[in-house]
Amino acid sequence: MNLDTVFFIAVLFLFILVGVFKNRKVTSEESYLFAKRQCGFWGLSCTLIMTELNTSTLLAFSGLGYVAGRRALFLPFVFLIGLLFYGLTVAKKYKALNATSVTSLFRIRYGKPFAKLASVFLGIAMLGFTATYVKSITLIFSPAFPTWNLWFLSGYLILLILSMMLRGGLVSIIRTDILSFLLVCTIFPCFLFFGKGAGSVHAIPNFPEVLPSRFLISLIVLTMFTYILAPWYGQKIFSAKSKQTAFSAVIFAAVLVFILYGVAVLATAHLKGKGLLLASPESALPTLINMYFPAGLRGVAYASLFMISATTLAGVWSAMSSMFIADFSHQSQSYKQGLWLTLACAAASYLLGNTLVDRILDKLILANIPVAALSFALLAGFYWKKASSTGAILSTIVGLAWGLFTYLHFGEQGLYTWHWAIWGIPLIFESGILGSLIKQSKPLESIT
Repeated sequence: MNLDTVFFIAVLFLFILVGVFKNRKVTSEESYLFAKRQCGFWGLSCTLIMTELNTSTLLAFSGLGYVAGRRALFLPFVFLIGLLFYGLTVAKKYKALNATSVTSLFRIRYGKPFAKLASVFLGIAMLGFTATYVKSITLIFSPAFPTWNLWFLSGYLILLILSMMLRGGLVSIIRTDILSFLLVCTIFPCFLFFGKGAGSVHAIPNFPEVLPSRFLISLIVLTMFTYILAPWYGQKIFSAKSKQTAFSAVIFAAVLVFILYGVAVLATAHLKGKGLLLASPESALPTLINMYFPAGLRGVAYASLFMISATTLAGVWSAMSSMFIADFSHQSQSYKQGLWLTLACAAASYLLGNTLVDRILDKLILANIPVAALSFALLAGFYWKKASSTGAILSTIVGLAWGLFTYLHFGEQGLYTWHWAIWGIPLIFESGILGSLIKQSKPLESIT
């Protein structure tokens, strides 16, 4: 057993202890899914940061840092602007709603049928997201286990994640997120230190043609109008102590996520100056760790990447469970319903991650089509009293149809995200307004 393995196992053992600590006290569904809605600023900030800091985006962004150089430093602005928009528009609104799922607003404003439809859309999207997360964590660890079958490796990693957080639910997730955040704050500066040390003395290269401005702008717009619907963020906002706690934590998380992704991109951009050739850009960060981190610290770095995946996956699985209970089941006094649903979500992610995902960033973006389609229904539900179920349904149909059309017609090579975002978002809101004016529901007070 080498030094890296010893450090990796030691760090994971510590996280398992933290994850299972006092889990027996989590006996109710309210505690399991919402941590009794008593999460303070520090705990909420850490869990929001670790939820957003996922290995799919990390590998994709750092890979583009290697390919595009300085140009890729614009990518972290996608999340800075997107999460600031979330904080300014819906963070306090969600906490005021204080429901069991983001779709609860749809049930209040537009009725149960539309809420169930929205749940299906968001569920499909989350299955897509978690599949990419499973794929990314498998790619990270496959060089360390070259003889292992990828199905077996991903299954083993998922079992490790479940061993930490399955029994304690959101309580365990938040507890491990706090420790994970501290670990990340230690390891990410090392990425930059060793990446810069590995690079050339010349300036970081810049290849703007790799990342067209239209692509970057479209990602910012899409992130703004999809993250406001993220069930995994909404669930954690519901766990906050107050509206102000929710708002402050989201703003703080936006800044920290921006910095952390920026550090990773800058670190791999330095590798380009070294002239290092990679078989796949998405292997840039693992290559940096394997080639330039000293023994022992390399094991800690891999443990930090594992925890980034673990906390994100567990958070999304938990949100999927709470959303299913809200729209297709009934609340229970026991935690067991949420536990079994979490297991089912993990199994589905495992299967999809090993069968459908090839290019991580492309599939991550594609999974947002059904989410963006619901953007009018959400914002109008919070802010416009005259929004009706007719407008919500029409805008959702238009949004879904337009997103699929742009993907099928323009494709990834034709920059479909630009046509989807720049034309699609206005179309969604215009059709929603038109539908609401044509057939109005009984006026309702907006959520405060």
